[in-house]
Amino acid sequence: MVQGSGGDRRERLVALLAAGVAAVLLVSSVTWFASDQVVVGVAQLFLGAVLAGVAALLYRRSQRR
Repeated sequence: MVQGSGGDRRERLVALLAAGVAAVLLVSSVTWFASDQVVVGVAQLFLGAVLAGVAALLYRRSQRR
């Protein structure tokens, strides 16, 4: 059984944390649109998408090692 280094595990955990935060941002952005604050909703969607991309990148990087 081959185990990854501690950095791989840490990178995977950070990726999962970022994915969780991204999911919360994406789901909760609906409330900003419902309260007629479209600019905040769009900014939250953008930030959620960026975090989801970072999470995917980190997770894939941790799997390659």
